[in-house]
Amino acid sequence: MTKNLYDNIRDIIEGGGRISDEQALALFEDDDLLAVGELAALANRRKNGDRVYFNVNRHINYTNLCVNRCTFCAFCREEGEDDGYTLSLDDMLARAAEARAAGATEIHMVGGLHPELPYGFYLDMLAAIHTAEPTLHIKAFTAVEIDYFARLAGKSIVQVVEDLKEAGLGSLPGGGAEIFRQEVRDRICPEKISGERWLEVTEQIHQAGLKSNATMLFGHLETLADRVDHMSRLRALQDRTGGFQAFIPLAFQPDNTRVPGARGVGGVDALKTLAVSRIYLDNFQHIKAYWVMLGLKIAQVALAFGVNDLDGTVVEEKIGHDAGADSPQAMQKEQLCALIRKAHRVPVERDTLYREISAA
Repeated sequence: MTKNLYDNIRDIIEGGGRISDEQALALFEDDDLLAVGELAALANRRKNGDRVYFNVNRHINYTNLCVNRCTFCAFCREEGEDDGYTLSLDDMLARAAEARAAGATEIHMVGGLHPELPYGFYLDMLAAIHTAEPTLHIKAFTAVEIDYFARLAGKSIVQVVEDLKEAGLGSLPGGGAEIFRQEVRDRICPEKISGERWLEVTEQIHQAGLKSNATMLFGHLETLADRVDHMSRLRALQDRTGGFQAFIPLAFQPDNTRVPGARGVGGVDALKTLAVSRIYLDNFQHIKAYWVMLGLKIAQVALAFGVNDLDGTVVEEKIGHDAGADSPQAMQKEQLCALIRKAHRVPVERDTLYREISAA
C-alpha cells in the first residue's frame, strides 16, 4: 500500500470521517493485506473495542422448494424432486422448543419461494411459534421473500410487514442481496428481484420499524468495483434509515451450483473483503464473519481484520452446506467463547437486537 493512501485513510478513520469509493477500490486492489487489516482493526477498535458478539440461535430452513432457480443456489428444488421438502408446523415447533431448551434467544428462518403455500401459511407459522415460544425472537424472511408475499397477498410491502409483525416477526436476516449490479444478477440470479427492488423493499421494512442485516455474496463473477458499488448502495440506505444492524459478506460456495467460471473465495480475499467492509461502512456498527461459509479458522483470524461478530450457534444450516461448505453444522456456546478468547478478544453473548446478555 502506498504510504499516502494508508496515511490518508488512517487520518479519516481517526477523525471519524468517510472514505470514498475510489479509496475503497484502492484498498481492494492493494497487495498489502496486513496494512489493510491494520486499518480495519483500528476502525473496529474505535467502534467496539475488544468485544466480539455472538448469540445462541437456531436456523430453520422451512422449505427448499422455490419458484426461482438461481444458478448460484444449490439449496433450491423444484416440486416433485426427491429431496424437496417443506417442514410441517409440528416439525418447526419441535425445533423451536429444542432451541429454547438449549438456551437460544433467536430463531433464524428463511426458505425458498414456495410455489403453492398461501400467504396465510407464513402468518400462521409465525403466530404458532411466537405463541408456543414467546421468549424466542423470530428473525425471518429476506426482502426477496417479503416481496413474494406481497405479490401472493396482493398487498403493499408496508401492509405485509405489519401483518408479519402482528404475527410475531421481530427482525430480518438480510439475505437475498447477492450483488446489486444488474449485469451480474442477470448471470447468477436472473429470476430474483433486482438489486434496486431489494433496496426499495428493505427501506420500507426499516420505515415500518423492523431492523435487518445486510449481506453481500462475493467470490463468483463480480468484480472488485461491483463489491464497492454494492456497499455504496447499502451505506446510502443506512444513511437514510439507520435500520441495518450488521453487514455480512457471504463467501460464495461453488460446489453443486451452476455458475460457469465462478472462482470461489480464498482466505486472503475473504479477510480483505471483511476488512474493507469495516473501513468503508462507517455507519454500520457491526461486521459479521459468518463462520458457516468462511470456516472457523478464517472467521477467527477475521477478528484481527475488523470483525466484531461471529453470528451464533446455528445448529442446522442447509443453504451454505448444500453448496459445499465444510464447516460444522453447529457450534456450542462454549466453543464460540473459546475461539474468541484464543484471538485475545472478549466474548459477549447478545440477543438479536444486540442487547448484551453476558460478557465472559
